[in-house]
Amino acid sequence: MKNPVERLSGMLLGGDAQKAALIFSERNRRYFTQFPATDGALFITADKAYLLMDFRYEEAAHYGARNCEVIGFDSLMEKLQELIRKHGVKAVYLETETLSVAQAQRFEKAFAAAGAEALLTPELDRAVRSLRMIKSPEEIRKIEASQAITDAAFEHILPYIREGVTERELALEIEFFMRHQGAENVAFDLIVAAGKNGSQCHAVPSENRVQRGDFITMDTGALLDGYHSDMTRTVALGAVSEEQRAVYDTVLKAHLAVLDAVKPGLPCNEADRIARDIIEKDYPGTFGHGLGHGVGVEIHEEPRFSRLDPTPCEAGMVVTDEPGIYLTGRFGVRIEDMVLVTEEGCRSLTKSPKELILL
Repeated sequence: MKNPVERLSGMLLGGDAQKAALIFSERNRRYFTQFPATDGALFITADKAYLLMDFRYEEAAHYGARNCEVIGFDSLMEKLQELIRKHGVKAVYLETETLSVAQAQRFEKAFAAAGAEALLTPELDRAVRSLRMIKSPEEIRKIEASQAITDAAFEHILPYIREGVTERELALEIEFFMRHQGAENVAFDLIVAAGKNGSQCHAVPSENRVQRGDFITMDTGALLDGYHSDMTRTVALGAVSEEQRAVYDTVLKAHLAVLDAVKPGLPCNEADRIARDIIEKDYPGTFGHGLGHGVGVEIHEEPRFSRLDPTPCEAGMVVTDEPGIYLTGRFGVRIEDMVLVTEEGCRSLTKSPKELILL
């Protein structure tokens, strides 16, 4: 299989020596070169790719970057002008979704001085999006390794959940464990929400203390080797009411129905509808967010299990399945797996149990 740079060049440039592409955003630079840096640019021509790094990253990039030649610069614009002239480039595609107006204007001016046009059109963004939606076997292995840390963190945290512990204490313990297991970072600001805070789907861990009878929702994930994981589990401390169990069972039913349905060709909005219909039947208006999102070098990427996304599922996509019910000011339940679309159907990359755990 060709590497991502080669695939992008073939898809976007098609061998046209007078065209080039500039990857400027941090996440996409890492996707194409496997090298993390907060600054720099990837310049791709029909037959060559250059990773442009300043003094801070140049030496490390020589050791770690893939699929490109690393060259240093003192002035990024001057180096780009040099490469444009060297390769006879007349037009350069830019990532319009990530550029500010001021950055775009600087690129336009610099490229014009070198005899090239800055293409502020959506073609490059579309091409990158289509590449990133379909994960390679190597990417899937990285996501699974990241998820293994997340699964281990869930098992680790269960004995810490006791009466009087705060949401913040639990979140910190999960983060410490993940980093101790080798994660370079958490995938996002972790969510731990107990009792009435669980009705806030993106609650911020606070000094709220766990009480007996509480649901505790934990939305966690690790960042490992540039790839994210994402998992939510809701557990309970002590006995739960009939209403709590009914809510949990409904969310689980919706979650499992999606796992049964996802396969190549299924529209993403149909996956959302399957879960939403189950929840809306008995708990109308309590599931206010989309069913899921792609996961990879970013925690939220395309495609989306959403009412607004008709993208057909394809083998190699990794998308979350995370239905929830949120009863304002009372409690909430969410269950989330990462789902890999396969040629035959789908496979969950998440190993933690889904059945309600009573601690």
